[in-house]
Amino acid sequence: MDYLIGFSLHTWAVGAFVATTLVLLGAMLGFSPFLGGRSRGAAKHDAFESGVVSVGSGRLRISAQYYLVAMFFVIFDIEAVFLYAWSVSVVSVGWTGFVAVTVFVVVVLIALVYLWRLGGLDWSPPARSGNRDLPTLRRPVRVK
Repeated sequence: MDYLIGFSLHTWAVGAFVATTLVLLGAMLGFSPFLGGRSRGAAKHDAFESGVVSVGSGRLRISAQYYLVAMFFVIFDIEAVFLYAWSVSVVSVGWTGFVAVTVFVVVVLIALVYLWRLGGLDWSPPARSGNRDLPTLRRPVRVK
C-alpha cells in the first residue's frame, strides 16, 4: 500500500511540474505581442551581425578541404574523449582495458598516417608543375 501512495505522490509532482511549465509557456507566448517592443524603422529587418551591416551575398564558396579538416578534428576529438574516459577508469579496467586502448590508439594512428599520406591534411593547393617531385618556387608578382 505504501508503494501505491508514493507512486501517486510522485505522479502528482510530475503532473504539477508539467502543468506549471505549460501555463508559463502559454503566458510568455500569449503576452509577448502586447508587452514587446514596437519600434519600427527602415533598418529593422536588415541583416545585422556583430555591429556590421552585411554587404553582398551571404553565400561564400568554401573549399571542401575546410570541411574535411573539420571532420578530422571531430574524429580525433572523439578519440580524446575516449582516452579521457579510459584514463579515469584505468585501475578498474586493468590489462584488458590497456590492450583495448592500445589497439584503439594504433588504429587511429594508422588512420592519421593514411590521411596524411593521402593529402587530406594539406591546406595548400597542389603544385601545378609537370614534375611533382621537385618543389615549386613562386615568384612575387610586381605591380607597376
